[in-house]
Amino acid sequence: MTDPVHPPKVDYRTDPGQYHHIKLSFEGPVARLKIDIDEDAGIRPGYKLKLNSYDLGVDIELHDALQRIRFEHPEVRTVVVSSAKDRVFCSGANIFMLGLSSHAWKVNFCKFTNETRNGIEDSSKNSGLKFVAALNGACAGGGYELALACDDIVLVDDRSSSVSLPEVPLLGVLPGTGGLTRVTDKRHVRHDLADIFCTTSEGVRGQKAVDWRLVDAIAKPQQFDAVVAERAAKLADKSSRPAGAKGVQLPKVERQDLADGLTYKYVTVSIDRAKRLATFVVKAPQGEQPKDIAGIEAAGAAWYPLQMVRELDDAILCMRTNELDIGAWVLKTEGDAAAVLTNDALMLAHKDHWFVNETLGMLRRTLARLDVSSRSLFALIEPGSCFAGTLAELAFCADRAYMLVLPDEPAKAPTLQLNELNFGTYPMVNGQSRLARRFYEEEAPLAAARAAIGKALGGEEAEKLGLITAAPDDIDWDDEIRIALEERAAMSPDALTGLEANLRFAQAENMFTRIFGRLSAWQNWIFQRPNAVGEKGALKVYGKGDKAQFDMNRV
Repeated sequence: MTDPVHPPKVDYRTDPGQYHHIKLSFEGPVARLKIDIDEDAGIRPGYKLKLNSYDLGVDIELHDALQRIRFEHPEVRTVVVSSAKDRVFCSGANIFMLGLSSHAWKVNFCKFTNETRNGIEDSSKNSGLKFVAALNGACAGGGYELALACDDIVLVDDRSSSVSLPEVPLLGVLPGTGGLTRVTDKRHVRHDLADIFCTTSEGVRGQKAVDWRLVDAIAKPQQFDAVVAERAAKLADKSSRPAGAKGVQLPKVERQDLADGLTYKYVTVSIDRAKRLATFVVKAPQGEQPKDIAGIEAAGAAWYPLQMVRELDDAILCMRTNELDIGAWVLKTEGDAAAVLTNDALMLAHKDHWFVNETLGMLRRTLARLDVSSRSLFALIEPGSCFAGTLAELAFCADRAYMLVLPDEPAKAPTLQLNELNFGTYPMVNGQSRLARRFYEEEAPLAAARAAIGKALGGEEAEKLGLITAAPDDIDWDDEIRIALEERAAMSPDALTGLEANLRFAQAENMFTRIFGRLSAWQNWIFQRPNAVGEKGALKVYGKGDKAQFDMNRV
C-alpha cells in the first residue's frame, strides 16, 4: 500500500453542491426532497435517465441527502418526497441502464437501493423522522418502491397518474424485492389484488388505489399541495426531534485510494489480490475525547463514533462495488479498548440526545450493511486488538471469530469486552441483537454473556461463553488461520453467498430479511435467466420495438 492510484470507479462520497438529481429545501420542521433527475448525468455512459428514472448515481445522492437531513437539520421532523417534473414522480430504475449492466452491477445496485429505503424506515422508527411521498404524477417500479418506504403516500387524483409495479409484464423480472415485499408485508394489500397489481402494466389510480391500500390518500390537483402540507404537519407534530438544536455539518470523508487498499483516519483496508482477501482494521479513538454532551457537540463530525462509522460505511461500499474478486474480508481492530468503552459509556449516558441518537443510528445501519454484504467475514482477535463494546460487534458480525491465546505470556494476550451496547442497541435487520442471534435467544448463554459485562475476557473464557469460534494458541495460530482462509477461497462464491445469508439470519424473520433474502435468491436467479437478459429477453428488447421471446418452461 504505497502508490496512490486513481479513485475507484464508483465513489459514494458527494454533497449538495455536486448533486445532479436531488433538490433539497427546508421550511422549519419540513424538508422538501425533490427528484429532478438530469437525464444526461448517468453514472455510466450509454443511456439517458428519462422520465425521472434513476441509476446508482441518483441513489448515492438520495442516501447523502438523507444523511444531511438527519445530522445537519435536527429541526426537520417530516420529509416530503416529491418530483420537480410535471406529471411524473419517478418511473423507477432506468431500464436501458439495467439492460447494459453486468449481473453484479445490477445486484449491488438493487442492494444499495434497498438499504437506503430501509434507512428511511429505520429513521422513522428510531429517530422520529417521518416521510410523506407526494406523488404528483405517474409512479412506477422503483419509484413506487421509494414511496412504499415512506410513512404516508398521497397520490394526485388527475385521472391519469397511477402507481404501478410493471416489471413482470414489461421486463420479465420481479418488481424489485422491496416493492413486492412491502406491498404485502407493510401495506397489507390482499394477495389476489396484489397479483393483479403486479401483472398489470398500467397500474392503479384514484380511489381504487386507496381502496386497495396502495396509497393512503388522493387529492385533486388544486388541493394536492394543501393536503400534502396538512399530512406532513400532522406527522411532524408526533416527532420528538428538537426544534432549536444546531445541526452538525458533514464534511467530505477523507480517504486515500491506493493500488491495494484504502486509508482513512480510523479505518484501513489492505487487499491481498493473490489470496482474494481484504483486511479491514478499525482503530480505537486517539487523543483526548469528549467527556460530556457539550464536548460531543463541539467535536461534531470529528467525534470518534461518527467519524469512524462514516469511514467504515464508505469502505464497505467501495469494497462491495469496486472489488468483486475479493471474496473474504478479515476484520481486525487496533488500539486502546478502554478508550472505546469510555466513548460507549458516553453514548449510553446521552443516548436520548438527538445527535447521539443519530450516531447510534448510523452505527446500527452500517453494521447491518456488513451483515448483508455477500463476502465471507472472519474476525481475528490478536494482541493490540480492541474488540470491546461497539467494536466487539464486528466480531459478532463475522461468520467466524478466532482469538489468540498466549499460554506462556497471558498478560500480552488479547481480550474481548462486552457492555450494554452489545445487547440490543445495534440489532440486525431482523430485529435481533447479534448475541441473541448467536444463542438463538436462549436465556442461559445470554445471561452468562451479560454477567461478563465489564470483564476483559481471554480466549479460553470467551470460547467457553460461546462468544468466539476458536481460541488457538500461538503454536497453531498461523496455520489454523491460513488453512481456514485458503479453504474459503477455494469454495464457490455463489454457494458461500447462499450459505452465509442463511446462517446469518437464522430463526428470526421479518420484512427486511425477506427483502434481502429474496434479493439474494429470487432476484439473483431471475436477473440471469434468458427471459430477462438473453438476446431476446425482455430487458434487452425493451424500447426497441421487438417482442420478448420467453422460454415457457416453468422451473
